[in-house]
Amino acid sequence: MPKPTIQDVARAAGVHPGTASRALNPELTGRITPETTRRVKEAATRLGYVPDQLGRNLRTRRSHTIGVLIPDLGNPVFPPIVRGIEDGLREAGYEALIANTDDSPEREDHLIKVLTARHCDGFIIASSRRDDPAVATLVESKAPVVLVNRLMDTETASVVSDDATGMRAAVSHLIGLGHTTIAHVTGPATLSMTRVRRAAFEEAMAAAGVAAGPDLIETADRYAVDEGAHAFNRLLDRHIPTAVIAGNDMIAIGCYSALRGRGLRCPEDVSVVGFNDMPLSGFLDPALTTVAIPQNDIGAAAAQLILEVINDGRPAHRLLPVALVVRGSTGPPNR
Repeated sequence: MPKPTIQDVARAAGVHPGTASRALNPELTGRITPETTRRVKEAATRLGYVPDQLGRNLRTRRSHTIGVLIPDLGNPVFPPIVRGIEDGLREAGYEALIANTDDSPEREDHLIKVLTARHCDGFIIASSRRDDPAVATLVESKAPVVLVNRLMDTETASVVSDDATGMRAAVSHLIGLGHTTIAHVTGPATLSMTRVRRAAFEEAMAAAGVAAGPDLIETADRYAVDEGAHAFNRLLDRHIPTAVIAGNDMIAIGCYSALRGRGLRCPEDVSVVGFNDMPLSGFLDPALTTVAIPQNDIGAAAAQLILEVINDGRPAHRLLPVALVVRGSTGPPNR
């Protein structure tokens, strides 16, 4: 049997072929009345019609694909972001090509070249390095780019969570409980996210009149559980605080491990606050107090923004709100 055509769908729905084509084009949602769109979609489903994607790409000179670069898909914070991106793009007739960079600048550079060769219409990039030549070159080439949870000196579209407000809320929460010796285990200094969160921590501590000396700050080599444990153990060798704010939830789990290894209890001896509210953080023992970032919303906003950049070329910056989620890992200091 020959494959059904758009003309077949139009006849079955009782409309002009051009109307049927517009009704089935996700980029033209709202151009055709809902009743007509319904009839056309029902006819297409009944006939088993599949749009000619190659022909559409040739007509529009677009591949209708977006390259999405993620530093570590093993990090639980990224799958909800990716899901938000995919859902947002699919509604507009686009698909995401997901690439995992392993947080390697060399691999990121290679993957950008691969995705460029595949004629991606734009890029959503979630790597957060402050110095990133491959991304800078891509932006300079005028390719549509949206950055996720990072900023660049050049005018580039971006979607970020309000990390500074989240860190201030975490510090205020601990001080309100009576803590005055609060430590911070950060992520790698090369990442823009680390810089924002550490600066907000120091500013919030200073505003509260509480000392945050260098002996209470330690850097983890990666945003990972094992590196978080190593970093917090180095800090504990110098000083045992009554509370610690981790650079993210993975580091916070590492802090749990370091405390258990020393026979210290959370929160009775040391309260722990994470950052991101990754899936299942509420099921840890104790359940983790953390700053929740709107992971799915970040992905959806990035998808919407890359389509806007593709269509009108004007970059924009979107700052999404965060919220402190208080659970069992924080309490008053042990007097």
